[in-house]
Amino acid sequence: MLRSMDTRKVLLAGICSLILTVGLARFAYTPLLPVMRSETWLTEVAGGWLATFNYMGYMSGALLAASISSLHTKYQLYRAGLIIGVLSIAGMAFTQDMVVWSLLRYIAGLSSAAGLLIGSGLMLNWLMRNGHRPELGIHFGGLGGGILVSGLVAVAMTAVALDWAQQWLTLSALAALLFIPAWLWLPEPAATTNQQTTSHAPPSRQWLTLMIAMYFCAGVGFVVSATFTVAMVEKIPALAGWGSWVWVLVGIAATPACFVWDRVSRRIGDMPALQLAFAGQIVAIVLPALSSNAAAAVFSSALYGATFIGIVSLTLTIIGRHYPANPAKAMARLTLSYGVAQIIAPAATGYIAEATGSYQGGLLMAAVVMVVGMGLLWKLQHTATH
Repeated sequence: MLRSMDTRKVLLAGICSLILTVGLARFAYTPLLPVMRSETWLTEVAGGWLATFNYMGYMSGALLAASISSLHTKYQLYRAGLIIGVLSIAGMAFTQDMVVWSLLRYIAGLSSAAGLLIGSGLMLNWLMRNGHRPELGIHFGGLGGGILVSGLVAVAMTAVALDWAQQWLTLSALAALLFIPAWLWLPEPAATTNQQTTSHAPPSRQWLTLMIAMYFCAGVGFVVSATFTVAMVEKIPALAGWGSWVWVLVGIAATPACFVWDRVSRRIGDMPALQLAFAGQIVAIVLPALSSNAAAAVFSSALYGATFIGIVSLTLTIIGRHYPANPAKAMARLTLSYGVAQIIAPAATGYIAEATGSYQGGLLMAAVVMVVGMGLLWKLQHTATH
């Protein structure tokens, strides 16, 4: 019984770390973007650039995580990520200086990498060392849960008429509460590890290159919607004031999605499941570009939540199976391509929105890139793995 309780506490630590570092430090900016634009000087372009700095921080953190092999060092970086996650959220409330905001969004990105990449690796290490199945489904539920929490809190803060700075401070208080189990209940890993060798041949260079290119396309599709969904919904007259609720819907759809896509993958195969997830996300992106109908926007948001997290989980699962001895390098390359997409796409979408007066052009750009990604998936299915 004690062992079972200990397991629950460790899993809860991982979930809380993801809600803090990803749900709040990274994604809470999305539902807060409209209120920041209405109550501060923040423009469309500046809003896009703040998102870009956040993803630059995430990519920097991913590269750092991939370059370190010491579990002790990774554990210290995980804890540092929790601290800077709380500080990056609180700091947003005390300034309107673009340089400071950019720096805070950058270190929030570092925090996200610490929670998502390093924290997940530590969690997997703990599960294997303690005789559990090496599965992260429950842990990754914290990703959708983080979006859900950030959206619900944004709705609640709007209901009590908090201004933009008070909303950031409220989020920082919630982050401080999540910090406690995330800090206390994830044990430091043992100093020694048992690395297993394997004769499994790595995939061909062409196969890996196609995977990297495909994941870049997925990154573009993900980030445009992740950054601007709430702002786009708020521009629909029938949904004005409901943007945060739509973000909640994204979280509700995303929270169980990893489990669902695992089942789909078992039934039809990895690559067909990934193609299905791509197709669903393309529909989710195109709908609000072609229609300002409220029902279409709501359906699009739910479909986006259900598909983007599936693409991430399926892709990382496929890579992990092909690099069972040491998946870190391959995952780092994929994370880098995903990160580059997340740097380029938000700023580009911001410029397009400012020039055209709508997000339609940015959405169509993202949809076209996702179609290219589906073509790469088709090519992957017809490319020799080894």
